[in-house]
Amino acid sequence: MSLNRLAGKIALITGVGGGMGATAAALFAAEGARVIGCDLDNAAAAATEKAVRDAGGDIHVMGGVDLGDAAQAKEWVDAAVAVHDGIDVLYNNASAQRFGALDELTVEQWDFTMRNELSLVYYTVRAAWPHLKRHGGGSIVNVGSIAAIRGVEFMPQNAHSTAKGGVVALTLQLVVEGGPHGIRANVISPGLIETPNTAPMLADPPDRMKRVVLDRIPLGRHGRAEDVVNAAIFLASDESSWITGAHLVVDGGGSVLG
Repeated sequence: MSLNRLAGKIALITGVGGGMGATAAALFAAEGARVIGCDLDNAAAAATEKAVRDAGGDIHVMGGVDLGDAAQAKEWVDAAVAVHDGIDVLYNNASAQRFGALDELTVEQWDFTMRNELSLVYYTVRAAWPHLKRHGGGSIVNVGSIAAIRGVEFMPQNAHSTAKGGVVALTLQLVVEGGPHGIRANVISPGLIETPNTAPMLADPPDRMKRVVLDRIPLGRHGRAEDVVNAAIFLASDESSWITGAHLVVDGGGSVLG
């Protein structure tokens, strides 16, 4: 049941076409936020916008936005802020990556991952920064990963780990530079979350993944999109008004076991 924890807040959310982004758009709107989203996929963007509006939410979604291009990131942020003439929350959810062993991943795949997991966060924050300062501050919520804080046995993800580690480090610097302007910045690092991309793997997990990951989650289950988004709602709300620089790991306790 909604508690209107984000009532009236203007929330910019990236990558709302599916998975955690679509859930974020729906739950933020259900909590009273005025959501402005984007996605690279036009059809997915339109589908999320319709679903949230049909549920009574206030949302505008712009499709075809490539946040890995600095000019497009700025264009979207400026247009999004103009919808309601303000910004309270920037939720950097969008990402895309390539996986491969260190000696097999190509330079192009490495560059793709840096562009679409780290650079796009920087470009979007950089574009939002003057708006946040003018608006008197706000909350930045970045999505990291447990891959930023530990090695992962079941999948070679050196590029992904590096990019998400960069997101965590960037967030800490945003805390220092943003504090005098009332800008808070926090990062959420999810563990294994069920999304449309991971659902087939979780339905029939490889033995190694089951043994070294799923069977070692203290809370006994993999994550769901709402587990991450509920944490983001807290960090976006006034309930966390004196929280900045937090690195909130949402993984059912799996990383505790090392």
